[in-house]
Amino acid sequence: MNRFCSIFSQLLKLFSRLEFQQLVKETRAERHARGFPSWDQFVAMLFCQLGRAQSLREICGGLASCEGRLVHLGASAAPSRSTLAYANAHRPWQLYEAVFHRLLRRCQELTARAQKKFRFKNKLLSLDATVIDLCASVFCWAKYQRTKGAVKLHLLLDHDGYLPTVAVITEGKVADVRVARELRFEPGTILIMDRGYVDFAWFDRLTAQGVFFVTRPKTGMAYEVVEHRKIDVNRNLLSDQIIELTSETGQKVAWQLRRIEIWVPEKEERMALLTNHLDLSALTIAAIYKERWQVELFFKALKQNLKIKTFVGTTANALRIQIWTALIAMLLLRYLQLRSTFGWSLSNLAALLRMNLFVHRDLWAWINQPFEKPPQIPEPVQAHLALA
Repeated sequence: MNRFCSIFSQLLKLFSRLEFQQLVKETRAERHARGFPSWDQFVAMLFCQLGRAQSLREICGGLASCEGRLVHLGASAAPSRSTLAYANAHRPWQLYEAVFHRLLRRCQELTARAQKKFRFKNKLLSLDATVIDLCASVFCWAKYQRTKGAVKLHLLLDHDGYLPTVAVITEGKVADVRVARELRFEPGTILIMDRGYVDFAWFDRLTAQGVFFVTRPKTGMAYEVVEHRKIDVNRNLLSDQIIELTSETGQKVAWQLRRIEIWVPEKEERMALLTNHLDLSALTIAAIYKERWQVELFFKALKQNLKIKTFVGTTANALRIQIWTALIAMLLLRYLQLRSTFGWSLSNLAALLRMNLFVHRDLWAWINQPFEKPPQIPEPVQAHLALA
């Protein structure tokens, strides 16, 4: 009968220790290390996310209570609070970003075989940002409002498997479109975003690069209709127009755009969409923009199931490490969902995984049949000596 180490240990085996040590050298994470390996810090911060530890005391105490099992995690001992706090404040967060991208490639290998929702071959991405509120007096470096601090998590979500592919953490006052201008996309990509990213000069550059976008125009946008296209009035389509922008800011766009207006029965209101893709049907454009809701669901799942609203450190470096560890934990949950034959919701998977982190059973059998009793391991039979 096979014996298994803890589920947490099996999760950690998804991260190659050899690759992890290579990343440690590349980022110089242990340049001033004094007996506390970066792997032990990573184990502690991942335990913070998957175990929902609320403080440094709970992280260190939770690991210390499982002292006999830490050897299966590759950790030497549970860290002290001061040691973990110092490491989070001073060791580079870029190590966790690099670990995130290594795990992302493993997840993308699974999604490459999955069936796509849309028939076109274009890569479909959603771009959005969420604000994480902070106390202005404690996180004085996180500038946002006069009496309020915050950071922004800018995220690019790949709709093949709904995986986050790019994440940028900035101060709360940084404009969304400022980060978007720095991103690069492959030609043929379809980018979905809300009206907060409307920047006609950037739209012109995207079109020149062969990148498509679907967004909502701002109120009062001045334009001239060049062509009216036929629509199916029975499909909640109100208009499909080829337009040219006429305002001074609109002169920055050298190409024609497309304005589609639809009726939203749930809200009983009209919605206008703006795109530079002139070939897809109006219904497909509307369905593409509806997919933007997936990035909102991702942010909701991130904040509800992982520790990203409160932080165990107050420095900018410690905060970034905790957010990147939360993104790594999200990839782990998505990886388990993709590997499992059981219909997991992400919230149920996160909750049950938290309850079974140090249970010794086969992880891959558990995610497929979580409510089945594990096989019983027979007690060893002791030989009896015959008395003469």
